[in-house]
Amino acid sequence: MIDKQSPIPIYFQIQEHIRQKVAHGEWKTGKAIPSERLLSEEFEVSRMTVRQAVQGLVEEGLLTRKRGSGTFVSKHKVEQSLEGRTSFTQLMAARGMKASNKVISFKQREATAAEMDALHLEKQTQMLHIERIRYGDEIPIAFESIATPAAIAGGITPEELNQSFYQFLEQKKGLRLGDGRQSIEAVAAPVPLAKLLQIETGSPVLSIERITTLADGTPFEYVKAQYAGSRFKFYL
Repeated sequence: MIDKQSPIPIYFQIQEHIRQKVAHGEWKTGKAIPSERLLSEEFEVSRMTVRQAVQGLVEEGLLTRKRGSGTFVSKHKVEQSLEGRTSFTQLMAARGMKASNKVISFKQREATAAEMDALHLEKQTQMLHIERIRYGDEIPIAFESIATPAAIAGGITPEELNQSFYQFLEQKKGLRLGDGRQSIEAVAAPVPLAKLLQIETGSPVLSIERITTLADGTPFEYVKAQYAGSRFKFYL
């Protein structure tokens, strides 16, 4: 099972064994995996080596540690394509999950220099600034900060943000949405964000910056969002 003569590190071989157990359904989602002691006996390696392997899979998101309870197989991550434009609400519905939001901040203010640059605003503009936590089946997935010209989003209420912002713009404002561009980087969750997403401080987070346009090419939305790395992933 473990080839100690192989140039492949032992901890990596253990990780591959665990991945196979999960992939083949031998270790079920939400169920505890064997203890480090049992795994070290099974693989005939030190508990330190097992701990290194398991910790790597925890950081990867395949496993989840619960203090005082053990280590469990994580729920499958929500996946979103990097191509095209999909609302979070539609994304959750497509995966059989219920989307919901908690609005943290909802206010009108003047545009910041970064927002004016991102949205190509030539003069000072009143902006609607929204901060909200986005949930899938009541599990916090992302913290999102949206800045959009008040003239475009005027009329929306915090209650309507429990649905899709894009849907509001298309159906109630009659706007046609276009494309956008976004950048992604990996960061460690600071204390305030970790509390909002209910993750450990320093956990991996996917930090997204997105600019979305209307069909005529006018930028209308500047978004900064942080997705819990253990619950979400992008693909091409």
